[in-house]
Amino acid sequence: MTTVTLMWEARAAQGRGAELLEWARAQVLAYEPRRREILRAPQDRVLVLTWWEAAAFDAELPELPEPDAELIARPVHRWRFESVE
Repeated sequence: MTTVTLMWEARAAQGRGAELLEWARAQVLAYEPRRREILRAPQDRVLVLTWWEAAAFDAELPELPEPDAELIARPVHRWRFESVE
């Protein structure tokens, strides 16, 4: 088993940072990760990190969807990381 961390980051449309943050908090995944953390940053950016126990780095894992287009300023960025220590 390995620990895989999924990183989801979006920038809210002008003036909609609080709404994007609430949207991210309300998302329910198919099953719960080992850990989930939600962060915010200047320019109304929202970051969601989820940690999963997986059989492989490329294992099928539940991910946050793309919010409605009017809620975000650009497409969502997604990255996947594997714990090394």
